Amino acid sequence: MTQGIASYRDLEVWKQALNWAEAIYEATAHWPRDERFGLISQVRRAAVSVASNIAEGSARQSTGELVQFLGIAKGSLAEAETQLLLAERLSYLGRADARTLLLASSDINRMLVALSASLKRRTDG
Repeated sequence: MTQGIASYRDLEVWKQALNWAEAIYEATAHWPRDERFGLISQVRRAAVSVASNIAEGSARQSTGELVQFLGIAKGSLAEAETQLLLAERLSYLGRADARTLLLASSDINRMLVALSASLKRRTDG
């Protein structure tokens, strides 16, 4: 575990990312069945990847590796956001649900940016 972090389970950003992935699973449960192996699978995989990369990075040997995995989590977050926007355009996801999920993703993104910046300051200073 990197210095100062006892467990990824202690990270608020990981908790929020896990909650967000669960919300995406719930939101996609009623999308068209023919999207089961398409958009549903993609957005769920990207959402799970956010929390998974936070966990994996925190289990690495260095702070630099954690920062790298936080960047990968940000990429997965952007991927899922894009897929949610497409789902809204296709009317699979209502405007209110899309807004709720996208606001939550913005919060997670801010937390990832802040954690990365904090870790970089700690290693640079």
